Amino acid sequence: MQTTLAPEFKGTRDGDAAEAILRKCVHCGFCTATCPTYQLLGDELDGPRGRIYLIKQVLEGKAVTRSTQQHLDRCLTCRNCESTCPSGVQYGHLVDIGRKLVDERVERPAGEKAVRWLLKEGLTSPLFGPAMKMGQWVRPLLPATLQAKVPGRAPANAHRWPTREHERKVLMLMGCVQPAMMPNINSATARVLDAAGIQTLVADGAGCCGALRTHLSDSEGGLADMRRNVDAWWPLVSAGKVEAIVMNASACGATVKDYGHALAHDPAYAERARRITALTKDLSELLPDLVPRLKPKLRRQGARKLAFHPPCTLQHGQQLRGGVETHLGELGFDVKLAAVESHLCCGSAGTYSVLQPELSNQLRDRKLGHLAPLAAEVIVSANIGCIQHLGNGTSTPVRHWVEVLDDALG
Repeated sequence: MQTTLAPEFKGTRDGDAAEAILRKCVHCGFCTATCPTYQLLGDELDGPRGRIYLIKQVLEGKAVTRSTQQHLDRCLTCRNCESTCPSGVQYGHLVDIGRKLVDERVERPAGEKAVRWLLKEGLTSPLFGPAMKMGQWVRPLLPATLQAKVPGRAPANAHRWPTREHERKVLMLMGCVQPAMMPNINSATARVLDAAGIQTLVADGAGCCGALRTHLSDSEGGLADMRRNVDAWWPLVSAGKVEAIVMNASACGATVKDYGHALAHDPAYAERARRITALTKDLSELLPDLVPRLKPKLRRQGARKLAFHPPCTLQHGQQLRGGVETHLGELGFDVKLAAVESHLCCGSAGTYSVLQPELSNQLRDRKLGHLAPLAAEVIVSANIGCIQHLGNGTSTPVRHWVEVLDDALG
């Protein structure tokens, strides 16, 4: 796609990066076939190709309107279009640049600005944990919309962390909301790894991966989060004390695997960020090593028939497909994907379920409708956002796959 940058963007980091991405687009439209918002709305401007044109117009100096902003807002950043694109267009990077440039030129209503600020600052605040605990105590008294955002209290074993030391060690990112909302995911991960002879370490200084601020057009805030994590992890990484940085939230994994790209322009962090990217693995990538170690230890009790929803950040962001269902199958679980639209987003998409609730709930109900015929005992996924969002729409338990594996290990 030929692009003529306006003078204000020529030679800038955002302008040059966006132009390189735009030039790969050949207008084919294959991306529209797998775009969730295009499927729902049928509007070209609510599909990847249309949004690419809108961003191109911004970069060429055309008028930027509130309508432009809303079409970009409605993108889930699921990156399904990247899996479909025959030309390798890096749409995820492009839409983050586009949103940032549009938000710099279009004033948002005061209410929108307040909600977005609360999401950026509230979800990453040390006060989020105590606030969530209070919300859980008064959950029955909350309106239905708020109840949907407050999970029930964690099970008794949620904070049971293994104490054995092992020669093999990995780092794990706890996440910003996961320790407060679903702490059992982190402790179950540590217990499963412990059963396989791997010790899980946590760097206290690490926090939000940077995705939350980045996708809310605060690119500098997102980069600051990334630098803080690099600093927190570096002493253990540089000393060669850990063999991997493990992510049990696929959204965080997709972001941390992008640190090398995001910080490539920063001479103080570029090389360290590349090293962090190279070490980062989704938890499912450890399964080939874990399966033979765990197989003799399984109790073979509890839920065995599972429906797996692969998060977009796993199958499109990290391009990891088939690993969870294949390796859990080797451990005796019956794991199935939805026969229809298993590639489409469930509508969670980070803060999307708060900012675009109508579209988000439509996609959730559509996803659950496709999972229902599997008649599974438990729906499993690999990202806290998907787990929380899907759980609000069904009576079937929705959990992280590592929690089910942890149960089976006893």
